[in-house]
Amino acid sequence: MVASTSEQLTALAGTTVVVHPLVLLSVTDHHARTVSRASSKRVVGVLLGQDNGKTVNVANSFGIPFEEDERDSKTWFLDHNYIEGMYDMFKKVNAKERMIGWYHTGPKLRASDQEINDLFKRYIAKPVMVIVDVRPQAVGIPTDAYFAVEEIKDDGTETRKTFLHVPSAIEAEEAEEIGVEHLLRDIKDSTTTTLSTRVSEQLASLQGLQSRLRDVHKYLLDVAAGTMPVNHQIIYHLQDALNLLPDLSNPVTTQSFASSTNDQLLVVYLSSLLRAVIALHALVDNKATIGRAEQEEGMDEKDKDKKTANGDAKKLEDTKKDGEKGKDSNKKDIDKGL
Repeated sequence: MVASTSEQLTALAGTTVVVHPLVLLSVTDHHARTVSRASSKRVVGVLLGQDNGKTVNVANSFGIPFEEDERDSKTWFLDHNYIEGMYDMFKKVNAKERMIGWYHTGPKLRASDQEINDLFKRYIAKPVMVIVDVRPQAVGIPTDAYFAVEEIKDDGTETRKTFLHVPSAIEAEEAEEIGVEHLLRDIKDSTTTTLSTRVSEQLASLQGLQSRLRDVHKYLLDVAAGTMPVNHQIIYHLQDALNLLPDLSNPVTTQSFASSTNDQLLVVYLSSLLRAVIALHALVDNKATIGRAEQEEGMDEKDKDKKTANGDAKKLEDTKKDGEKGKDSNKKDIDKGL
């Protein structure tokens, strides 16, 4: 059912779409297998999960055959029978996951999105559309969620169908977190150290925060200049965020921040000292072990040389004895002959 009243619009605006990492991996794999890197085509698929009212949980997805004319966005093809067949098989595997909407890899809204969304209303009354940016240019969440609504104008003119943007988030269950950690461990560059990796991640996070702050700053400037209407919901969220900031003009707060920072730096300093002592101890221990091994090897070589010398002397004595015995036997033979 298309939202048409202000109450329904407010309820939809407060809805959060939670996308799981499995969905992002499936969409990325679908796009990589279907579309070449140089192409700007998009892929379309079905989203499965649960609609809990205030939260739409997108837990799974599957791709569907889709074709559209790049010159004329109104010309497109979507296989209905494939959707029904795949959904019946997914219901046999997990009956809790129901059809809740559809996705495409935009990366922006297109003219045919409204028609495709109307088609999905055959299967679900209020489908959610999620645009997944598989080639993000900026740091941030690569998903945008929308609901189809009808704008009611104050002048009484004809209503217009449009999409209402709703907040989206990326959340994972424990099993998914373990899988994502293993994937990240596999794709990390082995030539970089752990410290440089952590610094790069922190830098990427700060760049994402800076981008969001720029968007907020631009929005407030546009509202102050009158070029953009005031959205009270956004103002309330900004006010809540500003209320969470500490009062740095208070000397007690400043002192507590300084004490906390000093404690953290003290721990870092002690850990660095401890690590240096352990490294020196390991170096000394390693050198002592190598010295003992060399000394044992030297003693073994001396013992071998001594044993070899003793063996040669014994052989020489035996040879002399054998020679003397031979002489005695020859003398005896001569005496007998005489």
